Amino acid sequence: MSQSPGSTARPPRAGAFCSCRRYRRWWPSRSSSPRTDLAATKPSHRALARRRPRANRTNDIETPRVPLRQFCRDLPKAELHVHLEGCLEPELLLALARRNQVAVPWQTADQLRDAYQFRDLRSFLDLYFAGCLVLRNQQDFYELTAAQLDRAHQDGVAHTEIFFGPQTFTDHGVPVGSALNGILDAIADAGERTGISASLLVSTHRHRSESDAFALLDSVAPWADRIAGFGMGGAEVGNPPEKFVRYFDELRRQGFRTCVHAGEEGPADYVRQAFELLRPDRIDHGITILDDQDLVREVAAAGTPLTVCPVSNVRLQVVPSLREHPLPRMLDAGLSVSLHSDDPAYFESGLAATFAAAAEHLDLDRATLTDLARNSVRASFLPPAARQALLARIDTVSGSIGGEARG
Repeated sequence: MSQSPGSTARPPRAGAFCSCRRYRRWWPSRSSSPRTDLAATKPSHRALARRRPRANRTNDIETPRVPLRQFCRDLPKAELHVHLEGCLEPELLLALARRNQVAVPWQTADQLRDAYQFRDLRSFLDLYFAGCLVLRNQQDFYELTAAQLDRAHQDGVAHTEIFFGPQTFTDHGVPVGSALNGILDAIADAGERTGISASLLVSTHRHRSESDAFALLDSVAPWADRIAGFGMGGAEVGNPPEKFVRYFDELRRQGFRTCVHAGEEGPADYVRQAFELLRPDRIDHGITILDDQDLVREVAAAGTPLTVCPVSNVRLQVVPSLREHPLPRMLDAGLSVSLHSDDPAYFESGLAATFAAAAEHLDLDRATLTDLARNSVRASFLPPAARQALLARIDTVSGSIGGEARG
């Protein structure tokens, strides 16, 4: 098996490496059979709410055994929809700009935060890609990854699968090895330091061509045994999933796990294209699926997970407010939904804060929050034994801090 250039040699075993003290092991080979546990029937959000009186659910948020925000921090969970480039906090961005002599239009962190006013996804991506320019070498990527994993650990994230798009950086002369080795070294060190489990998802840009996606796949081949899966993101409108059918066919042929952004700004038809043509293991966002009730039933029956990012959707004006977010309707429809932060530095909301905001604005009780945490683990690319161990940990911890243990 190929070894990562410049990285420490690893034992010659099949599969991708998951780095943490609790779950450390070699993952099953990418040719392993897919999971079959996602289609299990679970109570809907509305059904869960009916199990206890309204007064008790309200009290659960206002006067819990531990404060709501502490509950959301302490609850073990998996963060599956987070972009490494979107974890670049203002202070680190400016420090890297100075160190690498990259000119940026902001002098202070407060000035940069003032720029976090987005009209839509496109206006956000303009700032996002501008921030990427300060990342120039292996140490930069190491520091960014290490900082995000430490914050995730403080937020109660037990396992995370982090998107990274190399194309942004290779376009500006950064060797792909500098980026991947820095990220993977930081993942390994964080597992030793805090016990957090983390893995890498390589993401292609949907505004580029399918041939560019194939070139990306070839460029990361030396690190294939350390990549947990592949995704696709970027500007959605005008870039339908059907552009990448052959690419996703090839990913499946090589045995990689896959996920695709669809239904954030794009129509329900984009979700259908992703589901039917690309056949991913997960769909990222997917909120416009509710405009096609036949598709809702199909995706729910298949058990295909959707990684939903409510704070991101509000900050990018995809939905008017958190109170109007479709998450409860998605749960009621039987969809396998989990909560994620997307780009926490730019949206100023880590995963614990995202859980708390959803609870406060959508009237989610602790049992529902715990179910959302379970959904995140079930949707992960963790090996089955590690997944079951983390589900058991969620039950134990949620029971001790005021949640409910349900199967």
